[in-house]
Amino acid sequence: MNLAGRSAIITGANQGLGRAIATGYVREGASVLLVARGQELLRQVQDELIPLATAPNQQVLIQSGDVSNPESCAEIANHAAAALPNLSILVNNAGIYGPMGNLEDVDWAKWVEAIQINLFGTVLMCRAVIPGFRKQAYGKIINLSGGGATAPLPRFSSYAASKVAVVRLTETLSEELLQSHIDVNAIAPGALNTRLLDEVLSAGPEKVGQDFYNRSLKQRDEGGAPLEKAVALSVFLASAISDGITGRLLSSIWDDWAGLVSRKEELARSDIYTLRRIVPEARGLKW
Repeated sequence: MNLAGRSAIITGANQGLGRAIATGYVREGASVLLVARGQELLRQVQDELIPLATAPNQQVLIQSGDVSNPESCAEIANHAAAALPNLSILVNNAGIYGPMGNLEDVDWAKWVEAIQINLFGTVLMCRAVIPGFRKQAYGKIINLSGGGATAPLPRFSSYAASKVAVVRLTETLSEELLQSHIDVNAIAPGALNTRLLDEVLSAGPEKVGQDFYNRSLKQRDEGGAPLEKAVALSVFLASAISDGITGRLLSSIWDDWAGLVSRKEELARSDIYTLRRIVPEARGLKW
């Protein structure tokens, strides 16, 4: 069990990828505090996971909370620290697509809400757990990013803006927390067949664009990216084997992340798996 003796907070854990990560963590021996706004679904997940908790003193706890609210985030972190042994992992999975459509047409309040959940929720949960991680001089923070961080995503401007900000936050925090041995990384899980895909298909091509809608239909029919790959990367980044790998955006689908164990020193000296500005020279041009 790669996570035996460790404890994690997982936000957005009542469905989709968060639920899958929670299952993977419990199978690997971790105690978990599952967080989401939907209490009923959280209880269902808890009931499913408790029988999987076979390691000594392993616990599966739940707490309803709103990651966009500072007081709620503080309560989550305090509860986890008091109830779970060796709290050393935070998975910032809670997120929404936000409004779909051209920037000038979408509902402004919903645009802001996506920033509050996707970006501020990640920031606030980090702020809540970092003091404890610093005190023990160890921790793992895993942030969920996505395709909106690495390429333009028309008609999903709030989602794209929030996710690219999460990646830069990840890189920045990794530098701030380096001396405290706290690794901070971001995951791009690929195009998953979760409720977010359902929302895209329900919105229709007039809001999300015909090309994106067609790609989403193809994704639905072909099955999308396997959840198991994102879960495996999440377990890897939460385990001791990845100690020292920090400040990176890793694709669960495309990157040989398991091979980074033998390349930690080389990786630390490079800007591989980071967001950087492209200059003409990088494309063989002399402008």
